[in-house]
Amino acid sequence: MQAKKRYFILLSAGSCLALLFYFGGLQFRASRSHSRREEHSGRNGLHHPSSDRFWPRFPDALRPFVPWDQLENEDSSVHISPRQKRDANSSIYKGKKCRMESCFDFTLCKKNGFKVYVYPQQKGEKIAESYQNILAAIEGSRFYTSDPSQACLFVLSLDTLDRDQLSPQYVHNLRSKVQSLHLWNNGRNHLIFNLYSGTWPDYTEDVGFDIGQAMLAKASISTENFRPNFDVSIPLFSKDHPRTGGERGFLKFNTIPPLRKYMLVFKGKRYLTGIGSDTRNALYHVHNGEDVVLLTTCKHGKDWQKHKDSRCDRDNTEYEKYDYREMLHNATFCLVPRGRRLGSFRFLEALQAACVPVMLSNGWELPFSEVINWNQAAVIGDERLLLQIIQDRIFKHISRNSLIWNKHPGGLFVLPQYSSYLGDFPYYYANLGLKPPSKFTAVIHAVTPLVSQSQPVLKLLVAAAKSQYCAQIIVLWNCDKPLPAKHRWPATAVPVIVIEGESKVMSSRFLPYDNIVTDAVLSLDEDTVLSTTEVDFAFTVWQTFPERIVGYPARSHFWDNSKERWGYTSKWTNDYSMVLTGAAIYHKYYHYLYTHYLPASLKNMVDQLANCEDILMNFLVSAVTKLPPIKVTQKKQYKETMMGQTSRASRWADPDHFAQRQSCMNTFASWFGYMPLIHSQMRLDPVLFKDQVSILRKKYRDIERL
Repeated sequence: MQAKKRYFILLSAGSCLALLFYFGGLQFRASRSHSRREEHSGRNGLHHPSSDRFWPRFPDALRPFVPWDQLENEDSSVHISPRQKRDANSSIYKGKKCRMESCFDFTLCKKNGFKVYVYPQQKGEKIAESYQNILAAIEGSRFYTSDPSQACLFVLSLDTLDRDQLSPQYVHNLRSKVQSLHLWNNGRNHLIFNLYSGTWPDYTEDVGFDIGQAMLAKASISTENFRPNFDVSIPLFSKDHPRTGGERGFLKFNTIPPLRKYMLVFKGKRYLTGIGSDTRNALYHVHNGEDVVLLTTCKHGKDWQKHKDSRCDRDNTEYEKYDYREMLHNATFCLVPRGRRLGSFRFLEALQAACVPVMLSNGWELPFSEVINWNQAAVIGDERLLLQIIQDRIFKHISRNSLIWNKHPGGLFVLPQYSSYLGDFPYYYANLGLKPPSKFTAVIHAVTPLVSQSQPVLKLLVAAAKSQYCAQIIVLWNCDKPLPAKHRWPATAVPVIVIEGESKVMSSRFLPYDNIVTDAVLSLDEDTVLSTTEVDFAFTVWQTFPERIVGYPARSHFWDNSKERWGYTSKWTNDYSMVLTGAAIYHKYYHYLYTHYLPASLKNMVDQLANCEDILMNFLVSAVTKLPPIKVTQKKQYKETMMGQTSRASRWADPDHFAQRQSCMNTFASWFGYMPLIHSQMRLDPVLFKDQVSILRKKYRDIERL
C-alpha cells in the first residue's frame, strides 16, 4: 500500500513537472498546504440592543456524508450533469467516475519509475505548432522514454489541442484514429492535452471523441466536469508562448504590493451576442479613464458590423488610445473575465506582468488547482459582482458593507433592501454574538374548503399552537371558496391570523408578509400530520442550523443518463437533497429572496403549474448556502399518515404532477447554470430516540409513540 502511495505521488508530481516545463516563464511560489480562510474575529462595530449574550460558536457546518462521485444506484445519482446536450457515444463524460485508483494502472510504473512515451507522428497527420512544442518539451524532459514497454504514461501524437470544428487546426476522424492505436487500451494511462473544445454557439467541453479512461490536461475546464486528482487544469496559452525560458516576469521583492499607475485594467473583445457577452458588455460602467481602464472593442469576427450597437464606435475609439502592454505592466489589478470559454489568455499575461488577476469566470477550475491555492494570489469574484457593485454605488444608503461582501454567502445573496441590520439575516448571528430566534410563526397553506371540524388542517393548527416556541399562526387561504367564519377556527393560546390570497397562486405562500413578526417560519401544508413534539424538536434543530431548511418530508434528485436530464424521486431512501416546505422550518429572509431575487419566469412557471414551488425554494437555499438541507426524524408511522386520503393525496399520486416536477428540475437547473442541490444522508434524531431506556428519560418521547 505504501508503495502504491509513493508511485501515485511520483506520478502526480511528474505530470505537473512535465506541464510546468512547457509553461516555462511562469515562476510562482505556492504553499503545499492550503491555509484555511481567516474568519472575521471582530464584530465590525455592529451591535444589537438586546444582544447581551453570545451565541456559541458551533463547529464547521456539517457537510453531506455521501461523496459526490459515489457509485450511482437505480434511484439516484450525484453526478454533475454536462451543461449542453451532446452525443452520448462521443463524450468526455463517460469516464466521469475515473480516479487514479480506478482508471490508472500503477503496475506500469513499478519496474521503471515514471516514464512518459510519446507516440510517433503518423504520416500525413498535421500538428499545430503549439502541440509540437508540448511534445518537444516532454521529449526533452528526464521523464521521456522512446520504449513503450518502459512507459508509465502515454501521450498521443495526434493533435487534440483544438477541438473546435470551425477551426483550421481541427483534426477530423479523430475517434477512429485514436481507437486504432494498439496501445490505447481504452485510454488507460494516457494523458490528453486540450485547449479548445466545442464550437458556436454552445462551446461545450466535449472534445469530440470518447477519451475512455484517459486523463485530461485541459484549459477552460469547469468544476462540474473536472475530475479531482485525475485531470489537470492548465492555463490557456497563445501559440507564441515560449516552450522554455521566456521573460523572467516583473515581480520584484521590494514592490509588494505593487502600487502602480492604474488600479484595474482590461483590454479585449466585447461580444455583442452569445456566451461571454454579459460581463464584458457591462465593463464600460466601471471604466473611468484614470485609475480604472476597462476597454473593449466590437471589431472581431467577419460580420461584427451587422451586430454593432450604439456604443461600438465610441468604445472602438477609446480602445485604440491605450497600449495593452503598457497598461498591463503598470497596473496593480488585471481583470480576467471569461471569454467564449471559461479560460482567457489574460490569466497568464497578468501573472507574468506581476499584476494581480481579478477572476470573473464562474465555475472555472483554475490551473494546477491541486497544488496552488489561488486564493492567496488572485481575487476570485463572481461574474455577477459587476452589476451589484454599480447598484451599490447608485443606492449608497442601502449599499452592502465589507462584512457582507467578504463573508459567506456574499453580496449577491444578501439584499440590503431587506434590512440594513445584519442581525436580520441568518448568516451573521455568530459574528454579531446573537442567539438564534426563540419563536417561530407557523404559516399554513390552505387550498381546501373547510367543511368539517375534523379536517387535518384544524388538527394541525392546534398541534402547532401548542408548541412552546410558537408565537403566532398565519393561515394563508388560497382556496377558491370564501373564508370560513371566525368561529369555525379553533381557540388557541396564540394569535391566529387568516390572510386571503389575492392571486391565490402557489408562489404566494412565499411572499414576505408583514404579518410574519418572527425570523423563523414553520411552513406547513394543510394536510400535514405533525405532533406538537415533532414541531418542538424540528425547531430546536433549526436553531443550530438557522441558514438552512430543516424539516421532515425529504426528496432527492439524480442524473438520468438515458434521458440526459435531471430526475426527481420521492422514493424513501437513505439519500436526500431536498426537504419539502410542506413541513419545514427556515428563516423568513428566504421569503424575501424567493420573491425579489428569482426571475418572474420561474415564479410564473410555478404558478401556472400549481406545482414545484417547494423544489424552487430548495434550489434557492442550497444555491445560497452551498449546503444540503437538514432532515429530522419523525413518528414511526409518519410515512403512512403524512399523505392521508385528502384532496392533496390525489395530487401527489397524479403522474402528470410527477412529470411536471421532473420538468421543473431541469428548468431550474438551467437558470441557475448548474445543479445547486447537494446530497446528504444525515438525519437528526431526538436524544435517546428508539433506545430501550425508560420512556420517562426522553425529552421528545411522544415521537416514538404511534
